[in-house]
Amino acid sequence: MKKILSLALTVCLLLGLGLTAAGADELTEFHTYALISAEVENFNVHYSQGARDSNVMTNLIDPLLTNDPKGALVPCAAKEWYSEDDGQTWTFILNDGMTWVDKDGAYKADVVANDWLTGLEWVLNFAKNDAANTSMPIEMLKGAGEYYEYTKALAESEGVEAAKALGLEKFLETVGISSPDEKTIVFTCVDKLPYFPTVTTYNGFYPVSAGLLEEIGVDGYKAVSWDNLWYSGLYTITSYVHENEKILTANPAYYNAANVKRFDNVVIKMVESPDVAFTLFQTGELDHVSLPQSTLNTIYNSESHEFHDYLTEMRPTKFSYQYHLVYDKKLENGEPDVNWNTAVANEAFRLSWYYGMDNTPVLARNNAINPLSCINYGYTANNVAVTSGGVDYTQLVRDELGLQYTDTYNRYDPEKGAAYKAQAIEELTAKGVTFPVEIDYYILGSNQTAKDTADTLSQVFSDCLGDDYVKLNIKTYVSNMSTEVRNPQLASIYINGWGADFGDPVNFVGQETYGEDNAYYSITYSKINNATDEELIATYKEFTKLVDDARAISDDLDARYAAFAKAEAYMIEHALVIPLYYMVEWQITSVNDYSKVYSAYGIQNYRYMNWETNSDLYTTEDYAGFAAAQ
Repeated sequence: MKKILSLALTVCLLLGLGLTAAGADELTEFHTYALISAEVENFNVHYSQGARDSNVMTNLIDPLLTNDPKGALVPCAAKEWYSEDDGQTWTFILNDGMTWVDKDGAYKADVVANDWLTGLEWVLNFAKNDAANTSMPIEMLKGAGEYYEYTKALAESEGVEAAKALGLEKFLETVGISSPDEKTIVFTCVDKLPYFPTVTTYNGFYPVSAGLLEEIGVDGYKAVSWDNLWYSGLYTITSYVHENEKILTANPAYYNAANVKRFDNVVIKMVESPDVAFTLFQTGELDHVSLPQSTLNTIYNSESHEFHDYLTEMRPTKFSYQYHLVYDKKLENGEPDVNWNTAVANEAFRLSWYYGMDNTPVLARNNAINPLSCINYGYTANNVAVTSGGVDYTQLVRDELGLQYTDTYNRYDPEKGAAYKAQAIEELTAKGVTFPVEIDYYILGSNQTAKDTADTLSQVFSDCLGDDYVKLNIKTYVSNMSTEVRNPQLASIYINGWGADFGDPVNFVGQETYGEDNAYYSITYSKINNATDEELIATYKEFTKLVDDARAISDDLDARYAAFAKAEAYMIEHALVIPLYYMVEWQITSVNDYSKVYSAYGIQNYRYMNWETNSDLYTTEDYAGFAAAQ
């Protein structure tokens, strides 16, 4: 096995020079995996809002900017960008030689500035894209909200087809975006927004060729598939078998091929569970694997195990995970689940969870060696925003909450949890709620790791809150969470993570506001807009007002962040959403994670570009060196 890399060599790797240890070869083909439950649902980068899609799409179409291994913005489709008025107007200059190709690499059209205008019109046109990915342009771009409302009203007054037929004329009259020439894009913001370039790494600001829309039509693009998609990025998809395997092949026409390192092919196998992935890794079919708790414990506790010296702790993902509560749950017969809906609307009931649950065993399911490295006290993830004094925004939230990272799960307060439990029982009994309150929690039926995690969660509820109070029902779906569970509103709670789309806290808290079409979690998961409890609605409206007040501050980022921290703390103090963990897993790998794109926002972290790899496995020592060099 390979020797530890020198610090100098590690620095070279982080600079993307493609070096590896003596005696080891770089991988030319990369074999990876994803869970079947995370199979791609949509190849339309503008419509998708899920990581399952974005993790693939980021390799197929180039955005204006991307990030380097330290998280800094760097050129991608745009070779340069600047603002001449302190951030109200932003200009991006495109590279020469970029083209659109089909899946086989055959030329379809040149990539031009107009492609970004066409993409943004698609996003903001209600009839074409519903409300998907509209929050960022509406928040930032002059006239974007007006155009969205115009298309929505047009669809209602003259019909959806009339709105779908819109081209760029009305859009350019209304929205602050223009293309003075084929290589230049100019965005006009609602105010001075120094963070605006970060949003260009997100789905809603990706391009689409007008030629593709002419070829497959509006409805055809909304449901675009891998084999009729046009590609401008690092790879094309040359083979796709749903819930089995997809193969990404280096785009032969990629404009910057001589200056970037790519794999010849990336083979993504779909697996039922992490345990299946580990089996495939053992047989040499995968180049890396994340380790479920039981497997990690076995290897870690046995110094003679063949993989013991190759355990490496992954970098934290950009996602912040929470307990997401559903405020309008249905029974399987479609009727409202009155008992749950009444209980969850009660603040004392929610706060009994917030203070009364020691979630350390749940954290250990992700990191059995160092579970408290996963602890999460807030909703917004780390590294999204930093004050002028260098303070991470999440520190402001923790200050508001009076919580700091320690060597204990110090949010846990069993006495306070018990007091809220007693209060909830008294208040809810008076409203006719019966105990224990049943909590329906869904997992993929074929995923044993998910089953083990659910069992752990069930035990936490039982040990911390009591079987007399709540009962977790572990239920299963066959293949698709959206159609089988989320759409019929069968779950009481979800454990989900959200990653920033751009470098500002509004992208997190803005997903949970009341009465807004583009608040993703409110619309898709919590269903808070369907709630009827007046006290709950009033709390959500106050939270939404705090968010709106914060988002109105655009000339002083420190004041903006302070206001958002108050809004986020209010949401958490009322347990509208309950923070849970960061994903910090352990793995065995032939990839140096510190050579990858690393960012707290956007969809770029899965770009298979300039990775340093090793035909042997990296050791625990190697990764300690990589981390120290950061």
